[in-house]
Amino acid sequence: MSKDKRKFSSEIVDGVEQAPSRAMLRAVGFETQDFEKPQVGIASTWSMVTPCNMHIDKLAESASAGADAAGTKSVIFNTITVSDGISMGTKGMRYSLVSREVIADSIETVVGGQGFDGLITIGGCDKNMPACVMAMARLNRPSIFVYGGSIKPGANRTDVVSVFEAVGEHSQGSISDIELLDIESSAIPGPGSCGGMYTANTMASAIEALGLSLPNSSAQEAVSSSKLEDSLKAGEAIMNLISKDIKPRDIMTKQAFENAIAVVIALGGSTNAVLHLLAIAHEAKVDLTLDDFERIGKQTPVLADLRPSGNFLMSELIEIGGIVPLMKVMLDEGLIDGDQMTVTGETIAQNLESYDYYPKDQDIVKETKTPIKADSHLRVLYGNLAPQGAVAKISGKEGLSFQGKAKVYDSEESAMEGILSNQISEGDVLVIRYEGPRGAPGMREMLSPTSAIMGKGLGDKVAFLTDGRFSGGTHGFVVGHITPEAFDGGPISLIKDGDVISIDAETNQINFDLSEEELKKRKESWVCPVKEEEGGVLDKYRSLVTSASLGAVTTKK
Repeated sequence: MSKDKRKFSSEIVDGVEQAPSRAMLRAVGFETQDFEKPQVGIASTWSMVTPCNMHIDKLAESASAGADAAGTKSVIFNTITVSDGISMGTKGMRYSLVSREVIADSIETVVGGQGFDGLITIGGCDKNMPACVMAMARLNRPSIFVYGGSIKPGANRTDVVSVFEAVGEHSQGSISDIELLDIESSAIPGPGSCGGMYTANTMASAIEALGLSLPNSSAQEAVSSSKLEDSLKAGEAIMNLISKDIKPRDIMTKQAFENAIAVVIALGGSTNAVLHLLAIAHEAKVDLTLDDFERIGKQTPVLADLRPSGNFLMSELIEIGGIVPLMKVMLDEGLIDGDQMTVTGETIAQNLESYDYYPKDQDIVKETKTPIKADSHLRVLYGNLAPQGAVAKISGKEGLSFQGKAKVYDSEESAMEGILSNQISEGDVLVIRYEGPRGAPGMREMLSPTSAIMGKGLGDKVAFLTDGRFSGGTHGFVVGHITPEAFDGGPISLIKDGDVISIDAETNQINFDLSEEELKKRKESWVCPVKEEEGGVLDKYRSLVTSASLGAVTTKK
C-alpha cells in the first residue's frame, strides 16, 4: 500500500535499516504482508479496577477484528483507569482528574512511539473518555472513539447514586443496616458506566455530538450485541478515515464544540462536561471559554428527564432510540449545526437522515415547546466570590436563587463529618474549599457530601459551594469550579462562618456580603493551610495544572 496511507508506520517498518523493527513485530503476530498495511492502534481502557471498564477487552477485540477486515493491521494496547465511584469521599479521589492527564499522555506516547497511522480509543469511565479524545486531538491522526456503554439498572431501578444517597438516609435513621446492605448489594449488577445522565453518559453523548463516534455509540448498553457491533463498525470505519485523511481536528471545529455543548444541555448533563470540553478544546487548539457555555445555554432548553435531577435511566433512553432522535429534533430546530464532519466521513445531517424520531408515546424527552427548562441548567456565575468564574448545576427544581449564611470546611472529610453529625441546617450555604486542581491537588468530586445532604432531606434547603468538582450524579443547589481556588488565595479562601452568600442563577451572580476593606484585611492575614506534597504525580500535577476555568489542563496551548 502507498506510503501516503502509512504516513507514520512506513518510518518504522520500511527499508533494510528497519529490519530489527520488523523482527520485533513478527514476534507479536505480524506477517510479511502486514508491513504494507496502515497500522492502527487500539487504546483499550480495560481494567478490573471498576465495572465501567471490566468488559472493554472484548470491545477492543471486536474493534481489532473490524479494522483488520478493512485492510489495516491493528495493535491493541492498554492504559490505566481510576474509578471515581470507588475512590469517592477518600484521598484516593485526588488521583481521578489527574488520571485524565496520565491517560492522555500514555496514549499519545504509545501512538507516537509506535508510529500508528490511525487510532481507535475505547473508554468507559468518567476520566478515560475525555482523556482518549484529548490524545486524539494532540496526535491528530485518523481516529474514532468508542464508548464502553451504560450499565443495566440495579434492583428497583437503583444505581450507584442510590447507594451514596442511602448513606445519608442511614445516618438520618430512615433506613436500617439491612436495608442499606440490600441497596449496596443490588444497585450495580455488572459491567458498564453509571446508569443516569452522569459524567460518563454525558461525555459519551458530547463526544458523539462532536462527531468523533459512530451514531448512537453513546446510547448502547455495555453488555449488548449492539455495543459489540458498534466496536466492530468503528474498526471497519477507520480505514475510510485513513484513506480520506480525515483527522480529529478536521472534525473538532468550534461549531462542533458548540453542538456538543448544546446536546449536553438538552440532556441535562454533568457539570464535568464544562471542564472536559474546555480541556479537549485546548488540545484541539480551539478557542472555547466559559462564556461560550453561557451564550449557548441561553438558547438551548433542557429536554431530557434523566437522572440525577430527572426520573429516567440511560437504559430507558436507549430503549426509545438513544440521542440520535434528540439530535434530529435539535437539527430541525436550528439548535445544532448539521454541516459538521464526523468519523463516518459524512456530516451530522447526513448521518441523521436514516434514523427515526422518538416514538410519540414516550415521556423521557420533551418537545422543544414544552421543555423541562427553557434554558440551560449549567450556569456560569461570576461575582466577588468567583471573579474568574464558577459552574453551577441548577435544574430549577431547587429554585433559581439562594441566600444564606456560610458553614465553612477546609476539606471534604471535615464537611462530611459535619453533615453526618447534623451541623448543617436549613438555610445554610455549605462551603468546601482547598479541593481545587492545585489545592487537593486533583479537584476531588463531592458526591459523598451532596448525596448525604440529599439523604437527609436537605437537598432543596441548603446550597453547596466548592472550588472542587461535583459528580455527574450530584443534584441540588450546587456551585463548583470556583476560581481562583482557595489554594491560590482566591476569595473562597477568605469566607468565614456566618458570612452571607448570595447566588442568583438568573443574573448569573455569586457574591458574599463583605466590603472591599474587610476583604483586603482578610487577604493580608491569610495563610494557606495546605501542606506541600511529598513528590510523585500529585506534586507534578500541582506544579503544572491550570485553573478549572481553563479546563484544568497540564499542557501548553
